[in-house]
Amino acid sequence: MSLLDDPLILIFIVLFIGSLIGQIEIKGINLGASGVLLFAMVLGHFGYQIPAIVQSLGLSLFIVAVGLQAGPRFFRMMRSSGLVFAILGFLIIVVAVITTVIVSKIFNLSAPLSIGLMTGALTSTPGLAAALEATKDPIASVGYGIAYPFGVIAVVLFVQLFPRVLKIDLVKDLQKTVSPVKHKSSLKKMTIRIEDDTVHKLTINELQRTLKSTAVISRIIRGDRNFLGRNDTVLLKEDEIIAVGYPEDLNKLRDAIGTEITTDVKIRENLKIFRVTVDAQDMIGKSLREIHLRERFSVTVTRLERAGYEFPPSPNWRLERGDVLTVVCSPERIKAVQEVFGTRQHQEANIHIFSLSLILLIGILVGMIPIHIPGLGTMTLGVAGGPLLIAIIIGHFGKLGPIQARFYQPSNRVIRDVGLVLFLAGAGTTAGSGLVEVVKNEGVGLIIGGAMITIIPMVVAFIVAKKLFHLSVIHSLGAICGGMTSTPGLGACNNLVDTEDPAIAYAAAYPIALIFVAIASQLLVLIL
Repeated sequence: MSLLDDPLILIFIVLFIGSLIGQIEIKGINLGASGVLLFAMVLGHFGYQIPAIVQSLGLSLFIVAVGLQAGPRFFRMMRSSGLVFAILGFLIIVVAVITTVIVSKIFNLSAPLSIGLMTGALTSTPGLAAALEATKDPIASVGYGIAYPFGVIAVVLFVQLFPRVLKIDLVKDLQKTVSPVKHKSSLKKMTIRIEDDTVHKLTINELQRTLKSTAVISRIIRGDRNFLGRNDTVLLKEDEIIAVGYPEDLNKLRDAIGTEITTDVKIRENLKIFRVTVDAQDMIGKSLREIHLRERFSVTVTRLERAGYEFPPSPNWRLERGDVLTVVCSPERIKAVQEVFGTRQHQEANIHIFSLSLILLIGILVGMIPIHIPGLGTMTLGVAGGPLLIAIIIGHFGKLGPIQARFYQPSNRVIRDVGLVLFLAGAGTTAGSGLVEVVKNEGVGLIIGGAMITIIPMVVAFIVAKKLFHLSVIHSLGAICGGMTSTPGLGACNNLVDTEDPAIAYAAAYPIALIFVAIASQLLVLIL
């Protein structure tokens, strides 16, 4: 009996050598966690098997972590300027599905192999998880393992070479194209003197409702007095107000009520600007309206920073852990505000086992519910789709009853990464037993088919982005990387220009692609 016959030793050998393979870089490209899958497939070919329960446990943890990560952005992005990028992400999945059906017919590939090819071409491990769950066939992992390396390399090459082939100056192209995103630097401050008679004796709330403005009036200067702007604060003619917002909103406010004051305005020392980080568990998932900061502490929030980008603070936006609020208040008030948002010392990890277990249990039960699709048959979301759906919904709200769904990002990454490698190790050894036979019989077809599923969606998405949405090349490429769920592609895109635009487009397209590739894997089982 060899050491590899012990399941526990086998698991850690696969994780150790597989992760070592995944770290090998060739011109900045590596396989990452997929190195575990490839090494596990080799061992599986020689008859070594990791218990199925390990694969199922890893799948559950990985899928829930992905859902909790995508949830806060998914529904909010639908109502924001990122919708155009989300549409591109969805388009890439639709084209990939159509291409997969064509490839399957042309090369006479089985449904599990074809679906595995698609998930590999899109470099989507959640898609592979859904494919294995839906097909109940480990051969899907073979298709994934064959198409994945090409999927990684093809996106990077597309991003680097396509602008050169078209001979486009990316900086000039970005400057002359109207950007659908707001940048961190877009938020400005403006001091305006009220001169319009119709504004006299209006409250701030009445003025903002009339103008439909998102600009925040943070302070009012009246003679030698300086006080915070509250919703019920009455404005008088000749007041000077300090407003924060996007330039177009500030200009609209200025044109409606008076003139801008460009000279330095004397601000009394009783009000200062502070930055507060959201950390307290009971604040996660709450909106600014629910917290009543102005009423309780005479504090005005002028900006909200999330993931490096600043936004005007909408009263309905729900807070996430790590949000940074810019507040205006008196120095004696700031300590109480900091205590509310939990800026006290906290633990490094906050994995809530009760919540995690309950989300998984509800998700698995939902995944068992049969869904009838007219003309195609009945499907279930399964162990992959059910937990993903529930995690996205609960992740959006942050907290539902006793369930806490907003973990610190390092904690969420621990759940995701551990789950991912356990899942890939189990899937790899199971698929490895049929690897050589499949490659012998379908070798050329798999390579050509995988290339088609990778390239065609990117080209179609680029044409639609340019011709229909009139996006810049860099926005188009960022959205394509998100739609292909390609982090290496985003890295290559970021190296083309010194701007945050590719990352913004990627972040908007990615969650849509992440979710719909899993759904597509389930639907293809009924179609093929």
